[in-house]
Formats: sequence, C-alpha cells, structure tokens
Amino acid sequence: MTRKLASFALSASTLALAACATTGDEGGYTATIADARPIPHSAPTASIPEGTGYFASDSTLPFMAPDFTKISEDDYVPSFEQGMAIQAAEVQAIIDNPAEPTFENTIVALEKSGRMLGRVARVFFQLTGTNTNDRLDAINTEISPKLTAHGDSITLNPELFARVKAVYDKRTSLGLDREDTKLLEGTYDGMVQAGALLTEAQVEQVKEINSQLSKLTTEFGQAARGAMADQPVIFDSADELAGLSEGDIRSAADFAASIGQEGKYAIALQNTTQQPLIPALDNREARQKLFEASYHRADGKTDIDTRLLIARIAELRAEKAAIFGKPDWATYTMWDRMAEKPETALSFMEQMVPALAATQRREAAMLNKAIAADGGDYEVKPWDWYRYANQIKAEQFDLDEDAVMEYFVLDKVLEDGVFYMAEKLYGLTFERRTDLPVYHEDVWVYTVFDRDGSELGLFYFDPFQRPSKRGGAWMSNFVDQSYMWDTKPVIYNVLNIPKAPEGEPQLVSFDWVNTTFHEFGHALHGFFADQKYETLSGTATARDFVEYPSQVHEMWMTWPEVLQNYAKHYETGETIPTEMVEKIEAASKFNQGYDFGEVVTSALLDMKWAALSKEEAAALDTPEKVTAFERSSLEELGLEIDLVPPRYRSTYFNHIFSSPAGYSAGYYSYLWTQMLDHDSRNWFRENGGLSLEAGQHYRDTVLSRGGTMDYFEMYENFAGRKPDVKYMLEALGLTGGGDATAKAPSGEGAVGGS
Repeated sequence: MTRKLASFALSASTLALAACATTGDEGGYTATIADARPIPHSAPTASIPEGTGYFASDSTLPFMAPDFTKISEDDYVPSFEQGMAIQAAEVQAIIDNPAEPTFENTIVALEKSGRMLGRVARVFFQLTGTNTNDRLDAINTEISPKLTAHGDSITLNPELFARVKAVYDKRTSLGLDREDTKLLEGTYDGMVQAGALLTEAQVEQVKEINSQLSKLTTEFGQAARGAMADQPVIFDSADELAGLSEGDIRSAADFAASIGQEGKYAIALQNTTQQPLIPALDNREARQKLFEASYHRADGKTDIDTRLLIARIAELRAEKAAIFGKPDWATYTMWDRMAEKPETALSFMEQMVPALAATQRREAAMLNKAIAADGGDYEVKPWDWYRYANQIKAEQFDLDEDAVMEYFVLDKVLEDGVFYMAEKLYGLTFERRTDLPVYHEDVWVYTVFDRDGSELGLFYFDPFQRPSKRGGAWMSNFVDQSYMWDTKPVIYNVLNIPKAPEGEPQLVSFDWVNTTFHEFGHALHGFFADQKYETLSGTATARDFVEYPSQVHEMWMTWPEVLQNYAKHYETGETIPTEMVEKIEAASKFNQGYDFGEVVTSALLDMKWAALSKEEAAALDTPEKVTAFERSSLEELGLEIDLVPPRYRSTYFNHIFSSPAGYSAGYYSYLWTQMLDHDSRNWFRENGGLSLEAGQHYRDTVLSRGGTMDYFEMYENFAGRKPDVKYMLEALGLTGGGDATAKAPSGEGAVGGS
C-alpha cells in the first residue's frame, strides 16, 4: 500500500486539501463565514521566524536525502514546534498581505508554506512505521494532536478562506492551466470539506473532534502494533512445530530466547488474520493456537483491548459527518474519491457476493473431502483452510509451494526482476549505493536513471520484518517531485519479509514476490511524477485510484521474459521451469473463496463501520456490543464468515482506525483498483506487452499525471474507453455458470463516473 503525508500537516495545501475532485454537494453547510467576513487589508505582521537544527534547511546529500547520521531523537519535538510556528507565520503573512488576493499571493503562497514541518514529518513518521521505539512512540503521542490542531488552525481559518474564496470565485477569468486550476479547486474544496462554510460554533466542534480523533487513532495504532509485535505465540516444544522447516524452528527458538523464553519457541504475528506458517504445521492444535492468537488480537483475550477505542472513533466520525449535514462518515469522507458515493462502491462489491459465496461453499466442500481423505474426522475451520487448500493445489496442479520459493532469491527478485521490468518497459537503469546513510542496516539504496540517462531519483528498499516495524507493506517519499522547488523524488518501499537465518539464502514466497512488484509500482508512480506542485505530485491521488498503478505492475512478475531473467534456483541457477509457471498461473484462480473473500469481507466491514449514524455508534458503549456489531455486520453479508473471516478484524484494522481518516470507507479501493488493473492488463496484452512504446504510453497518460485530472478521463486517455469489470471477474475465476456467476456493476461491464 501508499500514503501521502497529507495528515501530517506538511504544507497548508496538503492538510486535507488534496486537489482530487470537483466541488461536492454542500447541503447541510451553513454558509455564513465566507460571505460575511471582508477580505482583510491590514499591514503585515511580524516577520517569519528562522528555524534551527537539522531540519531547518534542506539536506545537503544527493537529492536532499535525509542524513540519518545527523538526526537525533532529541531533534523531533523542537523541530515540529518550530515547523508549526514557521508555517503559522507564513499563513498569517498571506492573510495580512494588503494586496488583493491572487493565485500567486494566496494559493501558491499557501502551497509553499510549511517546508520545515514537511522535512521533519516525512522522516519522523517513516521511522515510527519502520524502526520505532518507546521514545518515538511517546513523541508521536505528544505531537499528533498538536499537528491536528495546527492543521485545523489553517484549514479552518476564516480570514484565510476569505482570500482563497476570492481567488476561487474568479477562477474562470484567471487564465490558469490545468494544474493551477486543480490546485486552486483542491485548496478551496479541501477547506470547505474541513469546515470553512460552517458556523463558528460548528468549527469549534469540528476542531475538538479532530483533536480527539488524532489522540484516539494514534492510541489505536500503537495498541494494535503492540498486540502484534509484543505478543508472540509461545510453544513449549519443537514437536508442536512439526512441519516447519529446520530454519523456521531455529528462528522460533532464537526469537523465544531473545524475549526471555529460553528453551521455548516463539512465532511473531503478522498483521493479517491468517498467518503464513499455519499451513505448514502438522499439529492441528498448534494451527488453531496460532490462528486464534491472531484472530483475537486486541479484543480483550489479552491485556490489550481496542474495542472501546473503535466505538469512540466511529462515534466521533459520525458526529463530525452530522455537523456537515451528512448521514454518515462514508458519505462525508468519499467526497474526493473516484467512486464519489458509498452507493457506487457498495453496488460494485455487493454484486460479487453471490458468486463469491457460492465459490466459498464449493471450495469448503472440496476441503472437507480432503480432510476426510487425510483421516480427519472434522470439518474445515479457518486454521485448516490453507493447509488443505495448498494440499489440493499441490495435487490438482502438482504445485509445491516450498519448491516454488527456491526459485525466488530476494536480491534477484529486486534487481533481475523488478528492475529488469522497469528497464524493458520504461528504459530505467539502477545503481546500488553504499555511500548514503540509512535508518537501519537492512535498508538498500539505489540511484534511478531515466531513459535518457539523467538521474530520476533515489530509491530506498527496506524488505525485512522486525519488531520495531508495523505490519504490511507500503511506499512513500522522503522528498516529493516538484518543479516549483526543483526537487526529484526520494522514495522508499517497505516490506515485512521474514529474514532468513544467518548464512542461509534469502528466499521469498510467491506472495512476497508479488508484493515487491506491487510496491515498486507505487514507486514508479512517484518517480514519473511531472508536476509543479507537491500537493498534486505522483501518488497524491484519490484512495480508490492510488492502488491501481501498483496493482497493474504485478502482471510483469510472471511475464515470461521477466520471470526467466530473475527466477533462478538458489542452488543450481536453473531457470524456473515453464511447467511450474503454468501451474502457478492455473492455480492462481484456485482458492479465491478465501483469497478474494477475506478482502471483500474486510471492505464491506469497513463500510459497515463508516455507515453508522452518531446515535448508532454511541450505542456501542461496551466491548461486548462492539463484538456483537462486528458479528452481525459480517453475518448480513451472506458470505461464509466462520470459514473465511475478514483479512483484518476491527480490533487490528489499522487501515481504517489508526489515523483520523486513512482508508476508512476506502478499503474497497483495493477491489476497485483491481478492476482497473485487470482491465489494463488486457490493454497491455493487446498493445505490445513489455515494450518501451507501451510503457511510454502508460507513463504519459497515467503515471506522470499525479492528481491533476479527473480519474475517469485519465483512464480513458490510457485505454480509449471506460474500464470494464469483466476482466477482473475472469481473472478470479468468478464468471462460471449458475449461482457462481457474478454480474458486472452496470451495462456490459463498463464502470463510469457519476
């Protein structure tokens, strides 16, 4: 996954002022402030203060990359405070400017504010995600509500909004280009969405809610990480771990010893409900123990319980939506999405449910037969599902997952696979660097060169799991591309691959290979940014669009020319056999009842939370009621939830509860963009495949456009038509007959804007 640092107050215009949509419905707003207050023409106030310390100026390293050798934990709080003070003064200077408001002295000046704050936030929040400690967590707890209040002081400033509105009202006569227009519209729309048209009393309510949400979501994120990182599953003997490799058992013993459990075995939890080691465990009780430790994370089974935090977050979000005259949080927060309305996203997902439910029942029956054939006298449970699904896959497709891993060595996956793809499709080349400081010894750094040989940017790769890192995988920037600042992108990819024991080859699973290609797709979206303004640069796009360019790059991992270049056996150097690749591709449609089902269930659960009214959310006033709401919400879906639980239960659903907005009412984005992805794969197959011509067209129409245009227009510029859902359904094997047939959301499968 990716996230722009909008919520961290990097600049006035990235404080929820992303320019990704036209003005939405303003029903329910009380439009008094902007109309009643005159534009100020007072004399300028005090000069803007100078910052001190490392973050006061741009880094002197290549590409302005952070110099981690010069950054101390003691730098963060004073740098945040100075950065906020400087930006506050910059904004006040805009307000106090005696000249009439113009695009340059108001909108561009706002875009230029907050440089020091941006520098410290980009580094700090990357470290709290990848290499945190108690001190950084404490700073995060202290500074997050201050950043929220600082952001509100800008986006909810009536005098500033008066100037922004004055420019916005005459926008058609200003002769602005497309990007200037998007920046202006996004700034105005974002301030309206923040509350610029509310009454003063309503603004104060919103500020208080924002402050509380900042505190509660930070607390949730830390609790969820603690429930994962600080509560490994302990086993008393190696016999319980029968079925795991010698290396995995040795790693479990070493991990247990490192946490004071000498002589025992510890397995760290990963962020998803299912755990990667479960299928290999021969002992069913051990499988159940590991699964249930994951499933019951932070739900009161241990000393960590996030249920009341969730309820309060949902209540505050619904309360905020009501202030804006919206029925629920989903309606309020989807204002800048490609789908725009909850109904569009829900309709898109719900029409898949009949086929998906039928697939789940059919696959469960197959698994029960496999269990019986194996001598089992029980029916499949979630902790059994992947073990027997893998067994069927191995028999039906003659596919051995461990044997597949032997062809995927991490450095070759990256350099001979991902980088090779980028060379063939876009003409890029890469050079490993060891002269730049990194925040952890496991981070790799590369200079990226463009097709013409010029330097395109800098790439950091942080692949390995560690207790100080939150789960999952993501991409973001240390430095954004911007012609206004003459900056080139400094981008990082973060993964959570279990690190091989010392001396053993670093093999990676097929899934992690896929994730490596996926996250580099995000990186390419950032590297090919071609914008004046950081706010619109690269991956600064809508939640339900940003995953699309990353997903479409997954197709190249099994493209024959690419696969044959990097998939080499770690011992023999033999290229992965064609037959094995064919089996992998055939097997990819198997087990969609679980693989696809757990994502759909999570996306629909997210929407259930986002659809609560403030009264409904307030009624969830005990942990038991939260659990009951989650259960009833899932049961309403019509899916086999006891067999296929959501990929994330509410209690550790970081995507939607660990930031004030995040992916809330937006987890459907992974499905929406999967539709765009599979449609695009069809275009590539019909238009030259892995070629510089096809890559250049995709770069020109999608990857270089950032957030500067309507997403349906962008897609049609690329594909020559609206996206079609049928290619996704075909790829997932959900277009069979009978009750397993999914229908397209509309028409012949085309999905269009509203």
